Amino acid sequence: MGNKLSGKDLIKLGFPKNNSINIALGQINRYRKREKKESILTEAKDVLLNPEKYEGNGTWGKVAEGLIKPVQVRMHQLNNTRAPFTIFGENEIDQQAKFQLYDSLKLPISVAGALMPDAHSGYGLPIGGVLATDNAVIPYGVGVDIGCRMSLSIFDLPASHFKGREHQLEAILRDNTKFGMNEVQSSRVDHEVFHKSEFQDIPLLKNLLPKAYKQLGSSGGGNHFVEFGIAKIENPENEWKLGKGEYFAVLSHSGSRGLGANIAKHYTYLATKQCPLPKNVQHLAWLDLNTHDGQEYWLAMNLAGEYAKACHDDIHRRIAKAIGSRVVVTIENHHNFAWKEIVNGQECIVHRKGATPAGEGQLGIIPGSMTAPGFIVKGKGNAESLNSASHGAGRLFSRAKCKSTFTQSEIKKVLKKHEVTLIGGNIDEAPMAYKDITKVMSNQTELVEVLGTFTPKIVRMDR
Repeated sequence: MGNKLSGKDLIKLGFPKNNSINIALGQINRYRKREKKESILTEAKDVLLNPEKYEGNGTWGKVAEGLIKPVQVRMHQLNNTRAPFTIFGENEIDQQAKFQLYDSLKLPISVAGALMPDAHSGYGLPIGGVLATDNAVIPYGVGVDIGCRMSLSIFDLPASHFKGREHQLEAILRDNTKFGMNEVQSSRVDHEVFHKSEFQDIPLLKNLLPKAYKQLGSSGGGNHFVEFGIAKIENPENEWKLGKGEYFAVLSHSGSRGLGANIAKHYTYLATKQCPLPKNVQHLAWLDLNTHDGQEYWLAMNLAGEYAKACHDDIHRRIAKAIGSRVVVTIENHHNFAWKEIVNGQECIVHRKGATPAGEGQLGIIPGSMTAPGFIVKGKGNAESLNSASHGAGRLFSRAKCKSTFTQSEIKKVLKKHEVTLIGGNIDEAPMAYKDITKVMSNQTELVEVLGTFTPKIVRMDR
């Protein structure tokens, strides 16, 4: 008998001649190929005899599921009618984004949907799309950058802190932020997120742990940023130790880095295999939460969300230390995630792909562009928007269109006019690429109350 485990070895043990053999071989080749064949066969025998003991297990859970109650793989058809939905700021949204929402509302698992006023077409669900489903999670309904989020730290410093310190503040951003695929912080720190059991229990995550550790405190490319600016507080919350006024603040936007991207890729692949759909909606393939993969994705997604928060916390900690001042208020929120929430009296999975949670009293930050203010908001808990609001201004021009439309000198002119300093940044993130945030905000007055604004002054992005 050769050293490599084969399907014949498993059939000899008594495994049924069905997909459980392929699943077992796939898991072993991916995560256990360095181990001795004999010890794996001993374990496999125990799985065969006592599959219920291995439910939820990282390596064998899926095999156990195949032995107890295999996942039914069958072609799903779309419903003829859409689940109920509401569109906010309809006149400002492109047709393709609407059609993407309409398709998602015909999925047999869909309960309700909404489109935010900053919406534009995306991959799978549109950006700005919100979808409630029945006991199923759509990896592309969450997106590739799981847990992409905003974090605003307001310091107990007046807005005038900028005066005469511009070069010093630019240096702080250059030294304490890292962007893109290759830059990482030179001084590593540990974080409690790395000690969570999911990093040990789920083989995929165990493999991604070194990368996640290395990338902590860094930001991605594209529209991710860290910027200094002025927070103008108009309606302070009672618990804030801040009155009305203008304060020095830092705002960051990024997600779960390579960890989230790999989780998205892996579970999207599994979803498309388990949930065949008509070709035009294949990106909306879902995982049933009663299955091994559905449960595993849910755990992995939540871990990626916690990791994204840890990255922001680390960036803000480094910056506060460099400034030598303390943060008085932090306002933060995810905008690429899925939550368990009650919709029309039933528990649903609410996907927000580029949408801000806006439950009653929930605080959030909705950015504009590097030359337009962002808004500090409090949710009104509007059921028609599924307790959601926009996640920004939304794109007016695609990345490709930006490259053929704008020039660096035009961007420099606009930045100069608004007295904004930009470190890094590409043409596809030109301020002109975005919709008018004031128009977007006027289309969601029934979704959020504005507590204040954040105006960028020194912006750092990937090069």
